Amino acid sequence: MQPGNELIFLPLGGSGEIGMNANLYGCQGKWILCDLGMTFADPSLPGVELVLPDLSFIEERRADLLGILLTHGHEDHIGAIPYLAADLGVPLYATAFTAGLIRGKLEEEGIAGEVPLHVVPNGGTVDLGPFRATWVQLAHSIPEANALVIDTPHGRLFHTGDWKLDDRPVLGDPASAAELQAIGAKIGRAHV
Repeated sequence: MQPGNELIFLPLGGSGEIGMNANLYGCQGKWILCDLGMTFADPSLPGVELVLPDLSFIEERRADLLGILLTHGHEDHIGAIPYLAADLGVPLYATAFTAGLIRGKLEEEGIAGEVPLHVVPNGGTVDLGPFRATWVQLAHSIPEANALVIDTPHGRLFHTGDWKLDDRPVLGDPASAAELQAIGAKIGRAHV
Protein backbone atom coordinates (compact mmCIF):
# COMPACT_ATOMS: atom_id res chain seq x y z
CA MET A 1 0.00 0.00 0.00
CA GLN A 2 1.31 3.37 -1.02
CA PRO A 3 -0.76 6.49 -0.36
CA GLY A 4 -2.11 8.02 -3.54
CA ASN A 5 -3.76 11.38 -3.98
CA GLU A 6 -5.31 11.05 -0.53
CA LEU A 7 -4.56 11.41 3.16
CA ILE A 8 -4.16 8.25 5.26
CA PHE A 9 -3.86 7.85 9.03
CA LEU A 10 -2.42 4.53 10.20
CA PRO A 11 -1.73 4.00 13.90
CA LEU A 12 1.02 1.45 14.51
CA GLY A 13 0.68 1.83 18.28
CA GLY A 14 -0.75 4.13 20.90
CA SER A 15 -4.33 4.40 19.67
CA GLY A 16 -6.80 2.95 22.14
CA GLU A 17 -4.02 2.22 24.66
CA ILE A 18 -1.61 4.01 26.94
CA GLY A 19 1.91 3.94 25.58
CA MET A 20 3.70 2.81 22.43
CA ASN A 21 2.72 5.88 20.40
CA ALA A 22 3.61 5.49 16.71
CA ASN A 23 1.27 7.11 14.19
CA LEU A 24 1.76 7.21 10.43
CA TYR A 25 0.33 9.78 8.05
CA GLY A 26 0.50 9.07 4.34
CA CYS A 27 -0.03 11.38 1.39
CA GLN A 28 1.04 11.42 -2.28
CA GLY A 29 3.23 8.33 -1.97
CA LYS A 30 5.06 9.49 1.18
CA TRP A 31 4.79 8.88 4.93
CA ILE A 32 5.71 10.65 8.16
CA LEU A 33 5.74 8.98 11.57
CA CYS A 34 4.64 10.94 14.64
CA ASP A 35 6.30 9.68 17.82
CA LEU A 36 8.07 6.38 18.39
CA GLY A 37 7.31 5.23 21.91
CA MET A 38 7.20 2.10 23.98
CA THR A 39 5.15 0.81 26.87
CA PHE A 40 5.95 -1.18 29.98
CA ALA A 41 4.63 -4.72 29.91
CA ASP A 42 1.90 -5.80 32.29
CA PRO A 43 1.55 -9.14 34.12
CA SER A 44 0.00 -10.73 31.04
CA LEU A 45 3.51 -10.83 29.54
CA PRO A 46 5.69 -12.53 32.18
CA GLY A 47 9.39 -11.90 31.73
CA VAL A 48 8.82 -9.01 29.31
CA GLU A 49 9.76 -5.51 30.43
CA LEU A 50 9.21 -3.32 27.35
CA VAL A 51 6.76 -3.55 24.48
CA LEU A 52 7.64 -1.82 21.21
CA PRO A 53 5.30 -0.99 18.33
CA ASP A 54 5.22 -3.31 15.33
CA LEU A 55 6.79 -1.26 12.53
CA SER A 56 6.81 -4.00 9.89
CA PHE A 57 4.35 -2.05 7.70
CA ILE A 58 6.59 1.01 7.41
CA GLU A 59 9.83 -0.98 7.45
CA GLU A 60 8.67 -2.51 4.16
CA ARG A 61 8.09 1.02 2.85
CA ARG A 62 11.02 2.81 4.46
CA ALA A 63 12.06 4.34 1.13
CA ASP A 64 8.86 6.39 1.28
CA LEU A 65 9.22 7.44 4.94
CA LEU A 66 10.40 11.05 5.17
CA GLY A 67 10.99 11.49 8.90
CA ILE A 68 9.92 10.95 12.49
CA LEU A 69 8.36 13.93 14.28
CA LEU A 70 8.35 13.87 18.09
CA THR A 71 5.75 15.63 20.25
CA HIS A 72 7.49 15.38 23.63
CA GLY A 73 9.99 13.45 25.72
CA HIS A 74 7.94 10.93 27.67
CA GLU A 75 8.93 7.29 27.19
CA ASP A 76 5.60 6.37 25.58
CA HIS A 77 6.51 8.85 22.81
CA ILE A 78 10.31 8.46 22.43
CA GLY A 79 11.19 5.24 24.27
CA ALA A 80 11.45 3.01 21.18
CA ILE A 81 13.81 5.36 19.30
CA PRO A 82 17.08 3.73 20.43
CA TYR A 83 15.77 0.30 19.39
CA LEU A 84 13.99 1.08 16.12
CA ALA A 85 14.98 4.45 14.61
CA ALA A 86 18.30 3.38 13.07
CA ASP A 87 16.53 0.61 11.13
CA LEU A 88 14.16 3.14 9.57
CA GLY A 89 17.04 5.32 8.35
CA VAL A 90 15.23 8.67 8.47
CA PRO A 91 15.87 11.87 10.41
CA LEU A 92 14.21 12.71 13.72
CA TYR A 93 12.68 16.13 14.41
CA ALA A 94 12.10 17.44 17.95
CA THR A 95 12.30 20.58 20.03
CA ALA A 96 15.48 21.16 22.06
CA PHE A 97 14.47 19.53 25.35
CA THR A 98 13.07 16.41 23.67
CA ALA A 99 16.07 16.25 21.33
CA GLY A 100 18.37 16.33 24.36
CA LEU A 101 16.62 13.32 25.87
CA ILE A 102 16.75 11.50 22.54
CA ARG A 103 20.44 12.33 22.03
CA GLY A 104 21.22 10.76 25.40
CA LYS A 105 19.36 7.57 24.43
CA LEU A 106 21.15 7.36 21.07
CA GLU A 107 24.55 7.90 22.71
CA GLU A 108 23.81 5.26 25.33
CA GLU A 109 23.05 2.75 22.55
CA GLY A 110 26.13 3.85 20.59
CA ILE A 111 24.13 4.91 17.52
CA ALA A 112 24.15 8.70 17.79
CA GLY A 113 26.10 8.94 14.53
CA GLU A 114 23.60 6.72 12.70
CA VAL A 115 20.40 8.65 13.38
CA PRO A 116 20.15 12.27 12.18
CA LEU A 117 18.50 14.40 14.88
CA HIS A 118 17.24 17.87 13.94
CA VAL A 119 16.29 20.41 16.59
CA VAL A 120 13.16 22.37 15.76
CA PRO A 121 12.65 25.69 17.55
CA ASN A 122 9.54 26.11 19.67
CA GLY A 123 6.78 26.95 17.22
CA GLY A 124 9.03 25.86 14.35
CA THR A 125 7.98 24.34 11.06
CA VAL A 126 9.44 21.51 8.99
CA ASP A 127 8.58 20.77 5.35
CA LEU A 128 8.78 17.10 4.36
CA GLY A 129 7.43 16.30 0.90
CA PRO A 130 3.67 16.94 0.90
CA PHE A 131 3.68 17.58 4.67
CA ARG A 132 4.30 20.83 6.53
CA ALA A 133 4.45 20.28 10.29
CA THR A 134 4.36 23.08 12.84
CA TRP A 135 5.07 22.45 16.54
CA VAL A 136 2.48 23.98 18.90
CA GLN A 137 3.43 24.14 22.58
CA LEU A 138 0.99 22.54 25.00
CA ALA A 139 0.85 22.29 28.76
CA HIS A 140 1.86 18.90 30.15
CA SER A 141 3.99 17.41 32.90
CA ILE A 142 7.23 17.68 30.89
CA PRO A 143 8.89 20.70 29.27
CA GLU A 144 8.25 21.45 25.61
CA ALA A 145 5.25 19.19 25.13
CA ASN A 146 3.79 19.84 21.70
CA ALA A 147 1.07 19.10 19.26
CA LEU A 148 1.71 19.11 15.53
CA VAL A 149 -0.34 21.05 13.03
CA ILE A 150 0.23 19.10 9.84
CA ASP A 151 -0.76 20.75 6.59
CA THR A 152 -1.20 18.59 3.49
CA PRO A 153 -2.73 19.16 0.06
CA HIS A 154 -5.80 17.37 1.46
CA GLY A 155 -6.29 19.47 4.56
CA ARG A 156 -4.93 20.33 7.95
CA LEU A 157 -4.50 17.86 10.81
CA PHE A 158 -3.99 18.48 14.50
CA HIS A 159 -1.88 15.68 16.00
CA THR A 160 -1.61 15.93 19.76
CA GLY A 161 0.71 14.15 22.07
CA ASP A 162 -0.39 14.32 25.70
CA TRP A 163 -1.61 17.63 27.05
CA LYS A 164 -3.87 19.57 29.38
CA LEU A 165 -5.27 23.07 29.61
CA ASP A 166 -3.45 25.14 32.21
CA ASP A 167 -4.24 28.80 32.78
CA ARG A 168 -1.13 29.20 34.96
CA PRO A 169 1.63 26.99 33.53
CA VAL A 170 4.75 26.69 35.63
CA LEU A 171 7.00 26.41 32.59
CA GLY A 172 6.75 27.43 28.96
CA ASP A 173 4.13 29.28 26.98
CA PRO A 174 1.52 26.71 25.96
CA ALA A 175 -1.31 27.45 23.59
CA SER A 176 -4.44 28.82 25.24
CA ALA A 177 -7.91 27.40 24.79
CA ALA A 178 -8.66 30.23 22.34
CA GLU A 179 -5.54 29.44 20.28
CA LEU A 180 -6.50 25.76 20.15
CA GLN A 181 -10.03 26.70 19.06
CA ALA A 182 -8.56 28.84 16.25
CA ILE A 183 -6.48 25.87 15.09
CA GLY A 184 -9.58 23.67 15.24
CA ALA A 185 -11.54 26.13 13.11
CA LYS A 186 -9.06 25.53 10.28
CA ILE A 187 -8.86 21.71 10.53
CA GLY A 188 -9.64 19.93 7.28
CA ARG A 189 -8.95 22.86 4.98
CA ALA A 190 -6.06 22.50 2.53
CA HIS A 191 -3.21 24.97 3.20
CA VAL A 192 -0.14 23.64 1.39
